[in-house]
Amino acid sequence: MQLFGILHVDNMEMFPLVLALGQGARRMHVSAAFSAKAKVSMSRFEPSNHVNYQQLNENVNIVRKRLNRPLTLSEKIVYGHLDDPVGQDIARGRTYLRLRPDRVAMQDATAQMAMLQFISSGLPKVAVPSTIHCDHLIEAQIGGAKDLARAKDINAEVYNFLASAGAKYGVGFWKPGSGIIHQIILENYAYPGVLLIGTDSHTPNGGGLGSVCIGVGGADAVDVMAGIPWELKCPNVIGVKLTGKLSGWTSPKDVILKVAGILTVKGGTGAIVEYHGPGVDSISCTGMATICNMGAEIGATTSVFPYNHRMKTYLEKTGRGEIAALADEYADLLVPDQGCQYDSVIEINLDELKPHINGPFTPDLAHPISDIGTTAVKNGWPLEVKVGLIGSCTNSSYEDMGRSASVAKQALDKGLKCKAAFTITPGSEQIRATIERDGYAKILNDVGGMVLANACGPCIGQWDRRDVKKGEKNTIVTSYNRNFTARNDANPATHAFVASPEIVTALAIAGTLDFNPEVDYLIAANGEKFKLEPPNADELPKKDFDPGQDTYQHPPAEGGAKLKVEVSPTSTRLQLLDPFDKWNGGDLEDMQVLIKVKGKCTTDHISAAGPWLKFRGHLDNISNNMLIGAVNIENDGINKIKNQLTGEYGGVPDVARHYKANGLSWVVVGDDNYGEGSSREHAALEPRHLGGRAIIVKSFARIHETNLKKQGLLPLTFQDPADYDKIRPDDKISIKGLKTFAPGKPLLAVVKHSDGTKVEFQLNHTFNETQIEWFQAGSALNRMKELQ
Repeated sequence: MQLFGILHVDNMEMFPLVLALGQGARRMHVSAAFSAKAKVSMSRFEPSNHVNYQQLNENVNIVRKRLNRPLTLSEKIVYGHLDDPVGQDIARGRTYLRLRPDRVAMQDATAQMAMLQFISSGLPKVAVPSTIHCDHLIEAQIGGAKDLARAKDINAEVYNFLASAGAKYGVGFWKPGSGIIHQIILENYAYPGVLLIGTDSHTPNGGGLGSVCIGVGGADAVDVMAGIPWELKCPNVIGVKLTGKLSGWTSPKDVILKVAGILTVKGGTGAIVEYHGPGVDSISCTGMATICNMGAEIGATTSVFPYNHRMKTYLEKTGRGEIAALADEYADLLVPDQGCQYDSVIEINLDELKPHINGPFTPDLAHPISDIGTTAVKNGWPLEVKVGLIGSCTNSSYEDMGRSASVAKQALDKGLKCKAAFTITPGSEQIRATIERDGYAKILNDVGGMVLANACGPCIGQWDRRDVKKGEKNTIVTSYNRNFTARNDANPATHAFVASPEIVTALAIAGTLDFNPEVDYLIAANGEKFKLEPPNADELPKKDFDPGQDTYQHPPAEGGAKLKVEVSPTSTRLQLLDPFDKWNGGDLEDMQVLIKVKGKCTTDHISAAGPWLKFRGHLDNISNNMLIGAVNIENDGINKIKNQLTGEYGGVPDVARHYKANGLSWVVVGDDNYGEGSSREHAALEPRHLGGRAIIVKSFARIHETNLKKQGLLPLTFQDPADYDKIRPDDKISIKGLKTFAPGKPLLAVVKHSDGTKVEFQLNHTFNETQIEWFQAGSALNRMKELQ
C-alpha cells in the first residue's frame, strides 16, 4: 500500500516506480490500478474533480500522530479535511476547526439567498463543486404531474434566476421534478469519506453512504463556494452501538425514533452521532441514510455509518463502481480505529427493538407502537387517522416504497383499500421511474394512494390540504422527520405522528392510530379476519434503476463570464442585497425587548415555511413572517405583542418595523434550544433586517446560532438560566463590554424595568476571534469583502 503514496509525482520521479512495478503484463495491470486510484471522478457530472483518498489519508495520519490516539470515523473524515492538519488546535467540544469541504449543495428555497450573497461577494465562479436542487417550491395539491406543471409556472422567475445564476457561477442545476436534494445527493454525490455541506438541515442524510454531510446556512455555503476555509466547532462524538439484527415490522426508522426518545431534540447538539457495531450490517444503505437524516431532530451536527458491503452495493447500483473499488482499497480509512473513544455511548439491540411512532408536536416524544393507542386515549389525541403520508427526504428510497407496497398488496388481496387519505412522495425522478416500472406505484395507487411530485411537498408545509378546517383537531401519520405544530398543513390542531413508511401504510389502511400490525387483525372484504404479514421488499431493484427523465443542467463548459443574471427591481420574489451596517464601536444601549418568547421556538416559529417559501429570495417581503409563530409570554398570544412606543398591540414584524423606523434597536428573549429545526438562515436574516441586534436565550440550536453570527447579530445565553425570569416584556436592555469583546469573556446585561429599577447579569457567548470580526464588520459577508 505504501506505493500508493506517490501517485502525484512528476514524470521525472517515475523511474523508481517503474522498477517497483516490474515489467510486462503485471506492470500494465498495476499501472492501470494506480491510474484508476488517481483518477476516479467524484461524480459523473464532474469528471475533472477526483476522489482524493490519498490526501485524506495523509491528513489523518498527521493528526493521529499529533493526538497519539485512535480516531473515530467522524474524526478521520473531519480532521482529514483540515485546512492545516499540522497546526490546527484540536479539542472536542472546544476549539473551532477550519475545514476544506469537498462540495456544496443547496435546495431552491435556501439557494436563492445563498446565490444572492455569492453575487454580492463579487467573485466570478465557485471554488468547489456545487449544485442547486429544485425541491421546496412544489405544492402538493392534486397529483404529481399537474402540481409540477403548476409550480413551474408560478415559480418561473425563481427557477430562471437559479438556473442563470448556476450557469454564470459554475453551479450544477437540478430542475424542478428532479427530486429531493438529499436523495439526489445520495444517488449521485455522496461517497465514503466525502465532506459535504448543504443548505438544509437534513443534509446528514449522506451519512448513510459513509459521508460527513453537514447542514449549514447560506452564508456558510458562500464561504466554501468562495474558497474560504469553513469553520466548525470541533464536534464531540456520540457512539451508538448496534447489536442484533432488524426483522419483522421493525425498520431503520425505528432506530432513530428510539434514539430521538433517548437523546431528545437537543441531546445531540455539538456532536456527531457515529453508528457502529455488528448490527450495522443488517441495515441497508438507504436505511442508514434514513437514520442519519433524522439525526437533525436530536440537534446533532451530523451522523455517519462506517463503510461496509451495503454501501458498496449501493454505489455499484447507482453507477459508481469505481468509487466502490477505490473505497475498498482505503477501507481502513473509512471505518473507526480499533480502540477509539466516544464521549458517550448508547447501545441498541436490534433484536429487541420494536416499531415506534413519535409525536405529536415534537419528534422526540417516542412511543412503541404497542403503547400509542392507550397513550392517545389518555391524552385526548384523536384516534382516527385522517391522512397517511409516505416519502420525504427521510423515507423515499426504493426499499421504502417496496416495503409499503408489500403491505398495501396484502390489503388489496383481501379486498381492502385505505380508510385514510394516502399520499406517496418519491424521493427522486429515478425512484419514481423505477417504482412505476416495477409496479409499486400501481399497487400504492390501487390501495387508494396519490403519487405526488418528486419534491418535499407536505413534509415542509407545501400542502394545499382541504379535508379539515384550520383549528379542527385531527391526526395524521407520516414517514417524515419533523412534526412541529402546524408544520405540515398550517393547522395548529393537527396532531402529526412520525413512523416508518410501512407502519404509516398499515395505519392508513386501518384508519386508526391504535392499530398495531404486529398483533391486531383487519376484516377482509368477505368478512374474514386476517393479520398483515411483516413487509418484505428488495433493498435495490433487480433490474437496476430506471433513471427517468434527464433533469440536470450542466454549467456551460466555456464558463459563464459573459452571462447575466437579471433581478427585476420591482420583483416581489427576488431582491438584491444591501450590506448590513457595521458595529458603531460602542455598547448596545437601551434596546427594547421586542418579544419574550415562551417555550419551544423553532425556525418554523421564527420564519414559517409553507406559503412563505415563495419569498425566500426577497428579504424584505419574507421578513413579514418574522416570529409570527412564537408564543408571547405576556399574553400567550401568537403574533400579538405590545408596541412600547404607541401602547397598541400588533404583529411582531409590524412592531419591529415601527421600532426600526424610529431608530429603536431591539432584542429577542427566548427559552431552551432556540432555533431548532431547519437550517433556514432567513430566521437570522429577518431579525437583522428589521433592526434586531441580539437574541438572548437559555440555549441555541447549533445551525441557528452560527447563522445569527454570520449576519452580525449577537446570539447570547444566560450564564444563569434563571435570569430569563428576571426579564419583563416591556424592559430595555443594554449589552456592555463590546469594546473589549473577546472569546470566552462574558458580556454584561443591564436591564431597565419600566418602574425605574434595574437588574444586571452575565451573558455567555461562543464567539471566536474570526466571528467577532464578523460582528464588527456587520456580517460575515461584509468581512469577506474587506479581506478581498
